[in-house]
Amino acid sequence: MQHKQLPFEIIYDPEIATHMAAIERKHYSLIRDTVQQQLHYQPLVETRNRKPLRRPSAFGTAWELCFGPQNRFRVFYRVDVPEHTVHIIAIGVKIGNRLYISGEEFKL
Repeated sequence: MQHKQLPFEIIYDPEIATHMAAIERKHYSLIRDTVQQQLHYQPLVETRNRKPLRRPSAFGTAWELCFGPQNRFRVFYRVDVPEHTVHIIAIGVKIGNRLYISGEEFKL
């Protein structure tokens, strides 16, 4: 008998609405669906597109999820294991070596 994992609750920071406003609307469902698929059950398992940051970001996050066309979207998050929650702190677009959050360049 296989043990069923409990899903993590995904909580979006209020600032995410501002971050999303700078992203083309046609990508919203991709972002929402990918966050749900990738972070709902095993947010702390490293994969090709999901990895711990070498150093915590300015947002206080420890993990990054990369996806989308040319792997351009970035979701920064932290996990509260005792509470079984994933906190989405920032969503941005990476173009080349530059990361944009809310339409403004953010230093990596």
